[in-house]
Amino acid sequence: MIDLRPKILDRYIMKKFISTFFIALLLIIVIVIIIDISEKIENFVSHEVPLQSIIFDYYLNFIPYFINMFSPLFVFITVIFFTSRMAANSEIIAILSGGVSFRRLMVPYIVSAAVIAILSLCLNLFIIPRSNASRVEFETKYTDQGITKYSRNNVHYQIAPGQFIYVQTFSAYNNTAYKFTLETIRDNKLVSKLSAESAVWDSTMDGWHLRRWFQRDYSKGLGDQVSCGFAKDTVIALKISDFYRNQKTVETLPNDDLNALMETQKMRGDANIMYSQIEKNRRYTLPFSAFILTIMAVALTSRKKRGGIGWNIALGIGLSFLYILFLRFSEMFVYTGTLPAWIALWLPNVVYTGIAAVLYRMAPK
Repeated sequence: MIDLRPKILDRYIMKKFISTFFIALLLIIVIVIIIDISEKIENFVSHEVPLQSIIFDYYLNFIPYFINMFSPLFVFITVIFFTSRMAANSEIIAILSGGVSFRRLMVPYIVSAAVIAILSLCLNLFIIPRSNASRVEFETKYTDQGITKYSRNNVHYQIAPGQFIYVQTFSAYNNTAYKFTLETIRDNKLVSKLSAESAVWDSTMDGWHLRRWFQRDYSKGLGDQVSCGFAKDTVIALKISDFYRNQKTVETLPNDDLNALMETQKMRGDANIMYSQIEKNRRYTLPFSAFILTIMAVALTSRKKRGGIGWNIALGIGLSFLYILFLRFSEMFVYTGTLPAWIALWLPNVVYTGIAAVLYRMAPK
């Protein structure tokens, strides 16, 4: 039976873990901000961005986004660094020789990893989506000019049960959908079809202004009703924002809004649902990785090695970058339709869990 009551050893390891993690985090953030400023300084100057906007609208919102993206790297390097120093100073040997089992030694590490995982999860679910909204808006306005100025082709949506729209081309330059078609189907039968040369978004009525439209209402007999005209206004369950949703859009949505969007996209058959699915699963996979990478790091560095801590730090950086690369690469399986999002995003954690289990079994020996 493992004694889980906190001891001086637990407080010692937890203090080292948490303090080293946040110190490393602070140092890396300062370096990254300096590099980011050097890359974007021309955009800031050319657009005459106010200093207050740069600090409060961009960088204060950039920091939690960056922490979340690279939290696995910070956790792994942190544990590698201070555990290697403990091993080099023969502290690990003294602890194990004093009757503390390797399993019991892992307790303060797991507790510290849980603190970081909970912090990361709270950031993902409550703070980062809101901060991303300001960050993405700033980037779109000052650094990513033209990111929303694009065209989409062959858009098919089910906007409501039995209502389907087709747009041949959507132009973001003038918020216009060309070759617009709205079909209404009941009991598997087409009951009406509305076509227009173009549909222009009108924000004043929150609807669409159709130009050169043609509508046919089908009946059981030969008495179909046909109407046409040069201009017509219509309000349907299709908004201009539906054409602008992309990978950055879902990063700005709180969890409830993201789930609601996924339900809407599922009903519409929207191909962009893959961005929502990736974002939802990523918010949970990254915090969970803190446990896996902590176990791996302790198992790798708990022995005293002749090469010192330099080799351990290099190994830690390499493995953590491989994890992040694996996580990014697994998203390609979703884009290509090879794997569902939940399998693809959790695959790196499953693989690294297996590696961590093997290393953990080997470490006491």
